[in-house]
Amino acid sequence: MTSIFCKWGYLPDGWRPNVRITVSGGRISQIQSEAEPVTGDMIATDGLLVPAPGNLHSHAFQRAMAGHGERRSAGEDSFWTWREAMYAFLEHLNPDDVGAIAAFAYMEMLEAGYAAVGEFHYLHHGPGGAPYDDPAAMSHAIAAAAGETGIGLTHLPVLYSRGGVADEPLNDRQERFGNDLADFSRLHDAIRLQSSDSILGVAAHSIRAVTRNDIQSIPGTFGNGPIHIHIAEQTAEVTAVEDAYGARPVEWLLDNAGVDERWCLVHATHMTEAETIALARTGAIAGLCPITEGNLGDGIFNGPTFIANGGRYGIGSDSHVLIGLTEELRLLEYSQRFRDRRRTVLRDGPGSVGQAMFDAVLIGGAQALGRDAGRIETGCWADFVMLDGNRITPFVPDRDQWLDHWIFVAGDRAVTDVWSAGRHVVTKGRHVRRDAIERDFRNCLARLFEKMTS
Repeated sequence: MTSIFCKWGYLPDGWRPNVRITVSGGRISQIQSEAEPVTGDMIATDGLLVPAPGNLHSHAFQRAMAGHGERRSAGEDSFWTWREAMYAFLEHLNPDDVGAIAAFAYMEMLEAGYAAVGEFHYLHHGPGGAPYDDPAAMSHAIAAAAGETGIGLTHLPVLYSRGGVADEPLNDRQERFGNDLADFSRLHDAIRLQSSDSILGVAAHSIRAVTRNDIQSIPGTFGNGPIHIHIAEQTAEVTAVEDAYGARPVEWLLDNAGVDERWCLVHATHMTEAETIALARTGAIAGLCPITEGNLGDGIFNGPTFIANGGRYGIGSDSHVLIGLTEELRLLEYSQRFRDRRRTVLRDGPGSVGQAMFDAVLIGGAQALGRDAGRIETGCWADFVMLDGNRITPFVPDRDQWLDHWIFVAGDRAVTDVWSAGRHVVTKGRHVRRDAIERDFRNCLARLFEKMTS
């Protein structure tokens, strides 16, 4: 049993002073406000305790590529040229590499304030597409990395069965992803997760990479967990699907796949007004990754219409070119301001835009990950972030502005401690196993770069 005492806690009914929380079995067992600390409490007399969001979209292996895609080629660079560079990089990865890279990425997520991750995992096989003796070897490397770092894992093995929307075969660089539905079902069944708070869901890579029949079969085939899919990230993708299916990607999915609260549609960048409203009304989550979407030149999500129609969203760090919780939220809001030339866009009505965004990603992330979290409430997983009040409260004494100051000013530097399902994994802003995890990551990079240049 663990107990935490903080000066202020962000509870479902707002900020409350002198909050004491008891955690048992990884879940919140008791909450007291206007309390007194007792012997054995972890005490943060200047701390602001808030729920820790989930990072709903991750391709962990891409963390090792961060900073390697910023050189201009002879022609015009785009998502599609970046994808070719990514394909070339992953040819060198084995399960040990993926585990070391994922552990480093997950450590950085925890230090930024995330408590859980949705791993959208499509790198299944060895070079050339040969399955490993354990068909889920790569997934087990991901699970081991989550166990090593203490992050909550929603594992989303990805079905990837064709090279394009016209049923093109996989190219030689896609063979490591590829499975037909029967082989994928066997792989999915072989996955074993480690922690009691781990969740196994499923993902379809995209409409271009999975047949329409397979997408329609997923909800009834792979249990009751979360279902994720990339959707409408690039205009070329939208055009290709519309040419082949006679409907745009979001339009076709909503009409044919039974999209409901189990689904997370990642990116959903290029939607018409009607599609935006229709998606909002399904109760599904829009999975937004503003840093990656900006880095790849994807476009800007239609936030105001989506929110005005009750839409739910969460955030993810996707390619991990930079892992920053508050940076994702800032860029999400600022991208709306750039486009619309007005301020405080992602709030429907008066009040704090930072609070509105933070509340949204708490709810949306928990739903997308199938995780009983996102709020400090009895019975929920103990996913918390402690913020250094000295970086926030002296500058904005009004409590309604504290989240604004954290997100738009203080940033991730204000994070002092993080708990995931009661596991105290970050203290004084640093992961408890940082030295070993960083050493393994650096050694992995050195091996990879030697392979790539030899």
